[in-house]
Amino acid sequence: RIYEEGRESIPEHPYLFETDVEICLIGSSCKSPIERFWNGNNMIYILQKAQHNEESDSMEESKPDDAIYASELLPKESSAPVALSVRRAKQLISLYTMVQNPNMTHLKISELVVLPPLWIRCDGSDPEHTCWLGAEPLRAGNKIAGINFYMVTCDGPTADKTCFANLEELKMAHKMKHHSSIVMTKGFAQYEFIRATAIEDTIVESESNIYVDITWNNVDKILETPSLTSAAMLNITLESGDPRSPVYQLYRELQFLLDLAKGLKTGVTQWPEPLESESAVELVQEFLTDLKKKLDGYYISGNSNETEKIKCDTAAVDSSIKSIFSERGDLDFAEQLWCKMRSVSSYQELVECFTLIIKSLERGEIQPWIHQGSSSLLSKLIQQSYHGKIEVVSLSGIAPIQMLLEIGLDKMKKDYVSFFIGQELATLTYLDYFISTSVDLQEQVHRVQKLHHMLEIMVSCAVLLQFKHENLFPLTQICMKYYKENPLNEKHAFQLPIRPALVKKFYQNAHPEIWKVDVSSGHGQKEVKTTWQVSTNPPVEHMTSNNTGLFSDSTVNGSGEERMYFITMAKCSQVHFT
Repeated sequence: RIYEEGRESIPEHPYLFETDVEICLIGSSCKSPIERFWNGNNMIYILQKAQHNEESDSMEESKPDDAIYASELLPKESSAPVALSVRRAKQLISLYTMVQNPNMTHLKISELVVLPPLWIRCDGSDPEHTCWLGAEPLRAGNKIAGINFYMVTCDGPTADKTCFANLEELKMAHKMKHHSSIVMTKGFAQYEFIRATAIEDTIVESESNIYVDITWNNVDKILETPSLTSAAMLNITLESGDPRSPVYQLYRELQFLLDLAKGLKTGVTQWPEPLESESAVELVQEFLTDLKKKLDGYYISGNSNETEKIKCDTAAVDSSIKSIFSERGDLDFAEQLWCKMRSVSSYQELVECFTLIIKSLERGEIQPWIHQGSSSLLSKLIQQSYHGKIEVVSLSGIAPIQMLLEIGLDKMKKDYVSFFIGQELATLTYLDYFISTSVDLQEQVHRVQKLHHMLEIMVSCAVLLQFKHENLFPLTQICMKYYKENPLNEKHAFQLPIRPALVKKFYQNAHPEIWKVDVSSGHGQKEVKTTWQVSTNPPVEHMTSNNTGLFSDSTVNGSGEERMYFITMAKCSQVHFT
């Protein structure tokens, strides 16, 4: 029944079977918790131990044999999945197999249905420390011909390499079990770069992760380093706002823009703490006074305080890297005002600043230069001042906040456009979606956030991985395509196929986070596979250090220098019904 309902739409919540089992149906578009050990891409059942509150006990007793759906039986959002005992898992696998076996005529099942594959979380309570049991129907047209059984076991973590498998022994064991004369091997390794390139003695809490997945055929030995002929996929998940980033000052500028946008939406604005020795009003007054002194009405200060330069306090970023992103030198009047008024610390101060500016425009004391194409209210007032008359503007309510937000948006859009076009990573036409003024201000701010996230990704790859244009260009296209279709998501992993030689120096002497070998034989549905894997993190989310005899903290000869690995083994066997 769950399968039939799932064909319409995948259920959001699990179902309860009997009193102790949760059944989750996972669609092909969702991330599979078993993807490391099984490469199917259809919907699957995941079974785990039910977690529910005491109030549901009476409901369980009333319908002990039914699969029921009830929100009150669901686990808390924060709770991790809980495994079933290996014994219970084997019972469930037996039931699943039996109801699909056409030879079980005594069950009097009118119509046999080929169900999705079944995977059960196990608690490792058996001697092998089983963490998953799985079953997958073997099809013959629309009928079932047999079942593929899977068993995943896990030990560790340990640094004792004598516990590691021998590749030749793995291949021999596979041949004997599956009566195969020829086996193939395929390797997989994952290396993290963001930590490897982190600056020493600097600890920054971050969700960022840059890593490469490398696959190759014909493995020669356990833990071998991938060759340069391997296939590699770079994965980038980057959280904006790392203080070590060359664009950190721009990130802070964006945060002020976001505060203004939030204030416009909610009516409550979070003003920044004053950082300058001079107030925003004093900075604006000095700026206007200087403009009055210029006969040509245009002024760019040589003072380093006029426009904030991008700073990075780490030795890892040299002068050539700083040139990747630098402050534009063509800031117009409104953009320079934004730089002054970013230090505004109250609504009253904001009103005073705009009062000074509008009075100077009304009196004709300044005739500042502005970029063409600006749609901000201040730009319109400036253009009107060229003709000697400007409209009356009310500096009350949200009007001053919106005016400041508009000039900030204009300025930051040009900053990002300047980078992407200057580095020849995109054309103005391709950037049009991100800088369009045909949507409301809140959506414009959201799109500027996307631009900043893409900028952070490009700069990080250029700084940390020394990527050149030939690699940054396709990565930019991938990011822009994603962000034209999706909302801002700093947890999304952007993927870029690369040549291993591009990142060889980062991984050739490094320990992999995951290293895996698949030994396989047969083809199509007759393919059988044995997988051996080591990983620095637990391979399954439902196993914790509380599991007795599992995940013990052990080192070899008391040395803490060796990399600690979890050792995982996945085996399969086939049973044919006919």
